[in-house]
Amino acid sequence: MIPLSDAPGERRRFPFVNYLLIAINIVVFLFELQQGDQVNNFIFAYGVVPAALTHNIPQTILFADQLPQPFPFQTPQPVWLTIFTSMFMHAGWLHIGGNMLFLYIFGDNVEDRFGHIGYLVFYLLCGVVASLAQTLIDPNSTIPSLGASGAIAGVLAAYAVFFPAARVRTLIFLGIFITLATVPALILIGLWFVLQFFDGVISLSNQAAASTGGVAYFAHVGGFVAGLLIALVLRPWLKPPARINTYPRWPTYSNARW
Repeated sequence: MIPLSDAPGERRRFPFVNYLLIAINIVVFLFELQQGDQVNNFIFAYGVVPAALTHNIPQTILFADQLPQPFPFQTPQPVWLTIFTSMFMHAGWLHIGGNMLFLYIFGDNVEDRFGHIGYLVFYLLCGVVASLAQTLIDPNSTIPSLGASGAIAGVLAAYAVFFPAARVRTLIFLGIFITLATVPALILIGLWFVLQFFDGVISLSNQAAASTGGVAYFAHVGGFVAGLLIALVLRPWLKPPARINTYPRWPTYSNARW
């Protein structure tokens, strides 16, 4: 299922934080593309490597004897900073395209409810919990994790809490058949989470997938649960914002003569 648009109601704030996050992700991805044959080394240096995180030793030091010399990048220190750098990195066009589409459709309204600073803190916190959840599942893994998926999973959870009845125009693939449907946000996001959870459970018993990398399902689960709990706790205090001036409006001409 691919969401195309939503209709949660009027938005009162211009979502410049959400647009800024999208822009940063795109700029970082374009920078990755410029690395050419060094892109895997770039990902290894700035992605989250669970074994390095649990040992509190940068991966470029912990695995120095296994890396090409000289290694062209330096992991940020302290090593936990990779939790933040990895949040803005992606493994390919499909990866970033899907993530940015979900962030574009659902993030603006969540920012509207949290406010600009609150939304930024919420987004980063969900991303942190997502990385820690994936690390706890396989603390000795040497496979880098990267992407905004965990933080965006938290955004999806908050959207489901704040706008459960919002209608989402969705492209649905049923085998060889493709159709358009309008689906309640709670159903769309709920199905997405169920799929992530069960795929994560299946991946635990799939040693081949665990040893070669793939989708970090438990990062998605961790980010979603974090976003869900935060949104549920704060919902009574996060009323719809009053009409304010950060949303640009075009002039109206209802009284003009033509």
